[in-house]
Amino acid sequence: MATRWPRVLTPTYLSQIIRTQKNPSKALQIFNYAKTKYPNYSHNGPVYATMISILGASGRINDMRDLIEQMREDSCECKDSIFVSAIKTYVKAGMLDEAVSLYRDIPRFNCVNWTESFNTLMEIMVNEDRLESAYRLFVESSCGWAVKSRVPALNLFMYALCQKGRSDLALQIFQEMDFQGCYPNRDSYVILMKGLCHDRRLHEATHLLYSMFWRISQKGNGEDIVVYRTLLDALCDERKFDEAMEILGKILRKGLKAPKRCYNRLDLGQCRDGKDIEGIKRLIHEALVRGSVPSLASYTAMAVDLYSEGKIDEADKVIIEMQRKGFKPTHTIFEAKVAALCKVSKVDEAIKAIEEDMVEAICLPTARVYTILLKNLHNLGFLMAVLKSLNKMSKTVGFNIDKETYCILLEMLCHERRYLEASEIMEKMSHKSYWPCEDSYNSLIKGLCSLGRQYEAVMWLEEMISQGKLPEVSVWYSLTSLFCVLDKMEVYNKTFSCLTSL
Repeated sequence: MATRWPRVLTPTYLSQIIRTQKNPSKALQIFNYAKTKYPNYSHNGPVYATMISILGASGRINDMRDLIEQMREDSCECKDSIFVSAIKTYVKAGMLDEAVSLYRDIPRFNCVNWTESFNTLMEIMVNEDRLESAYRLFVESSCGWAVKSRVPALNLFMYALCQKGRSDLALQIFQEMDFQGCYPNRDSYVILMKGLCHDRRLHEATHLLYSMFWRISQKGNGEDIVVYRTLLDALCDERKFDEAMEILGKILRKGLKAPKRCYNRLDLGQCRDGKDIEGIKRLIHEALVRGSVPSLASYTAMAVDLYSEGKIDEADKVIIEMQRKGFKPTHTIFEAKVAALCKVSKVDEAIKAIEEDMVEAICLPTARVYTILLKNLHNLGFLMAVLKSLNKMSKTVGFNIDKETYCILLEMLCHERRYLEASEIMEKMSHKSYWPCEDSYNSLIKGLCSLGRQYEAVMWLEEMISQGKLPEVSVWYSLTSLFCVLDKMEVYNKTFSCLTSL
């Protein structure tokens, strides 16, 4: 379809034009032609961002690289998010060094703040276990004005060291934050407390807790419960119950600013022999919940943390308590619950939590909660139950399935050889202009050929080619075999001729 050009072109209008193109090559051609057709027109940062995102999503790395260089030469003002998108594209393609090179080139662009790019790249390098390279990058960027906050990067270093059992080094980083002009945030305390307790460095962990009282807990913030609970659980695991009770009292008074009625010591009773450590922990957790200043943030922090540790029953009690206090569970809580249930293969309960519990709590299910459900679905035997639930929820007002959820579902259906259902999902995706990757097209087309579904196979092959995606050779073999079996080689030759002319 021919492009409808306006009398006066603006970057916003051009962005709308190129977003409607199925074929990224066609979109790039329109993007480049705009300056020729309108001599007085100039690209700006947002339209570059749109085109770079399209090229990156379609895997056209070289075109994306050239366009980024063109943006630098134009010297138009651009946002940090452009480089974040490009960095993620390079990493997804296995080109981490290229991502680092792009980050180091950012000063050559008209971009005044690249904090997000810095934090994104640091997280990727830490996850890739390239700590030395990440440290060098941190040193290079730590003194500049363009990186506004270094706390997230320092938190990443502490997390990586704690994962390696070196919480002592993580503690040194924490203590150096003041000299770096940084202020530790709640994540800093959570990461370090968990690391110290895991390494059984309870003396340092206790001092960390006390420092927290006067640094970030002065007003009695319930979100700090996660940090408090980590230390108290560790003390119980070491059977230091008296010390745990003493610290609990201080937490209630100084950390949570709890009412005086909550200061009474817990009656551990028969738990005193130390045989029921989990029972003691539950009593302490209940005391923390009751002693905290009731707030949505405190209940959410406690419930999510318990779900993340697989303590589903305890987390459910927190939800009951928060509802009794007049607070409604949030999407974050239900997402954590769904993930926890899936990890123990309680998929039916996870679906019930979405379809019933969320609705009862007036918390409308979102595509994100289904994405979490699919990502944590270890037993693919439940896949059709999830698909049935998703179709049911898609009919409710306000529920929209996003591209990521569709793509995960499509990949899983193809893996399970449910090609007809996958074809139906693909049709729904096409209505929303959600285009999957080449691998998904290849798997689906070959699967449909194996079922003798020539019409659907050719239809998706035509769609694939129209988007500038190239089928694998094995796809053509599958089609050839299908038409041979059906004794329709003449039809195949005509089909092939039509497709190659696209």
